Amino acid sequence: MPAAREDIRDFLRREPAVILVEVTGAAGSTPRDTDAWMLVSERAIFATIGGGQLEYMAIDHARRALRLGHAAEPMNVPLGPEIGQCCGGRVGLSFAGVTPDIGRDLIARSDREMASRPHVYVFGAGHVGDALAMALSLAPLRVVLVDTREDELIASTVPRIETCLTAMPEAVVRDAPAGSSFVILTHDHALDFLIAAEALKRPDAAYVGMIGSKTKRATFRNWLSREAGQPDLFEKLVCPIGGTAVKDKRPAVIATLAAAEIMTAALTWAGKRVNAADAVSR
Repeated sequence: MPAAREDIRDFLRREPAVILVEVTGAAGSTPRDTDAWMLVSERAIFATIGGGQLEYMAIDHARRALRLGHAAEPMNVPLGPEIGQCCGGRVGLSFAGVTPDIGRDLIARSDREMASRPHVYVFGAGHVGDALAMALSLAPLRVVLVDTREDELIASTVPRIETCLTAMPEAVVRDAPAGSSFVILTHDHALDFLIAAEALKRPDAAYVGMIGSKTKRATFRNWLSREAGQPDLFEKLVCPIGGTAVKDKRPAVIATLAAAEIMTAALTWAGKRVNAADAVSR
């Protein structure tokens, strides 16, 4: 089934009068940079420019303009004690009423941002897989929950992610875009090994992790050497996911710990790719 789209379309359809607030300048230490924006209506907001007193001021400014029916003047705000924020930087904000053209541009911008998000494939829709998909769904990632069992995918209620029913999950690994992350926690150790071996062959994978114990880790290492003939690939594997500092096997705990390391790896890889592209274009 397709992923649930973030609701910018629903927001614009639901709110008849909306103001776009954009960060146009960010000097020094600031909550967000100049790629940040938000939408403000009389009763709701969409997205954020960083929160705190700065955002409250921007919301009040935009809603005053909506009530009075006139354009909102730009703001240039020092983030000091006078507004209750000690960041020390300065933020410039612009305000514009959302016309149909601006609305279409915002939808296109949102679609581009979502399309550029790093992919994370979670193999296994069991308790840990579901909890991990839930944790990752809050991040700017494109999460795909993969399983060979239709009932498990149907039972999953995680919002904002895609699901993939397949009899050959290793094929999903082969077809994934560069920079993808692969997290393996199926109901079958043999299937885990097959998926992990396929993922470890990808030199462009941002992250390959597998749930497991010391015994499972050692067993997989032997299997990889015997079956795949490439024991050197094992060093790229994160197993167990989430580290070993916290000795807690509850699904929510494992998912929370693993989500942080997966997001770090995925966004780091994406950042390096952007920097490399910028260097080539100069």
